[in-house]
Amino acid sequence: MNIPAPTPRAAEVVTMSRFADTLADLGLGPDVDPREAVPTVQSEAEFGADEPPPVDSFDAFGSEPSEDRDDTSSRAETSPARPPPKPSHGSPLKLTYFEDCGAFVEKRSILKGIVHRGETLALIGPPGSGKSALVTEISVHAAGKRDWRGHRAKEACGVVVFALERADLFKRRLSAYQKRDGLHDLPIAVADAIIDLLSPTCVETIVSTVWAAEQKFGIRVGIVVIDTYAKGIAANGGDEDKARDQNRAAANLRNVHLRLGDDDQEAPDRGGVNILLVGHTGKDETRGARGSNAHVGDVDVMVQISGDTIKVAEVIKGNDQAERQIAQFKLEPLELGRDEDGDAITTAIVSTDAVEAQPAPQAREPKLTPNQRTMLTLLHEAGPAGLLTEEWNAKAKEAGIGERRRADLTDARAALKAKSLVREYADRWKINRSG
Repeated sequence: MNIPAPTPRAAEVVTMSRFADTLADLGLGPDVDPREAVPTVQSEAEFGADEPPPVDSFDAFGSEPSEDRDDTSSRAETSPARPPPKPSHGSPLKLTYFEDCGAFVEKRSILKGIVHRGETLALIGPPGSGKSALVTEISVHAAGKRDWRGHRAKEACGVVVFALERADLFKRRLSAYQKRDGLHDLPIAVADAIIDLLSPTCVETIVSTVWAAEQKFGIRVGIVVIDTYAKGIAANGGDEDKARDQNRAAANLRNVHLRLGDDDQEAPDRGGVNILLVGHTGKDETRGARGSNAHVGDVDVMVQISGDTIKVAEVIKGNDQAERQIAQFKLEPLELGRDEDGDAITTAIVSTDAVEAQPAPQAREPKLTPNQRTMLTLLHEAGPAGLLTEEWNAKAKEAGIGERRRADLTDARAALKAKSLVREYADRWKINRSG
């Protein structure tokens, strides 16, 4: 069955009928001419009953008048016209102009070269690698304004630790520093609670906790520790493998930075805080942090811990610093007391002994195919920055590799990685330090 398209008159009837219903909803009677009612409704809704709307060259239905319009439209031509859209009254974002950018050149350091206010530092490693122990040592040095492993302490600051797991272990380690080093009254506090980092409410929770700590400390907090970051994402069903969840958590932490930075009305000169995130490496430690690499993109500095008895902490990502080794350490047990059965209560903290990682035994040079050797040379020539997969492929193709069989590129990369000559992180390949 074919239904003819409505004639212009039929469309007008439908439109006017619906408009009449709208007028009825607004309390206007059926005797009101809709064409006359339009500016009345607008003037009351948009300009107030006592303020007439402006008049321009448009009629009540938004059409431009024509010279040959019949007399029936004269009322619309002389009625107040539809007002132009009002500009938004939202507050503009704060801007820093070109000539003012020099004020941001010098960072506000807590531990110069590694811990700065306004930045996010991630410390990652496999389970049992001493991540939390090293974070505790950093916290003690920052709170006491003590130089840390060649990094000059620039100010004493408060530290708030959000221990999303094993809070009692943090407390035992802090107690161990009291006993071993004779430290007292350091401005460090531990919050024993689970925080959902995917919920915007976590911002207020973190900020209000920091403010409460500052009232007790009498000085500004400089470091906010979250241990572990993954636990905060998973608290309410999030997945660290998903970039969406990683970015939601990162956005909330950026708001923490803002609230505790220049936007802090209570302390506009605080300079922000350093958010120190403790996390895990994946099954393949050479690939860095576990989960989506959206996490890597958001942090300013990432430090990875490796090693067994002697631990090595290295900067593997820095927005404005080179990759480098920052610490070699080992853990030592310390007895805190005895339990009711007379057994020792112990915990492990970073030893004060100077240690040096034993150099790996000199291995025989691995046997490489011509393609593997060429690709390794190309990566050597790229320098410390390394190459993205696509960049490495392009250079290899220029050298004649992978033109007939693209899989030659994949095979060569896999072989070099299996021989521990190269490593890949966030799609960037570099020469292994031991390679």
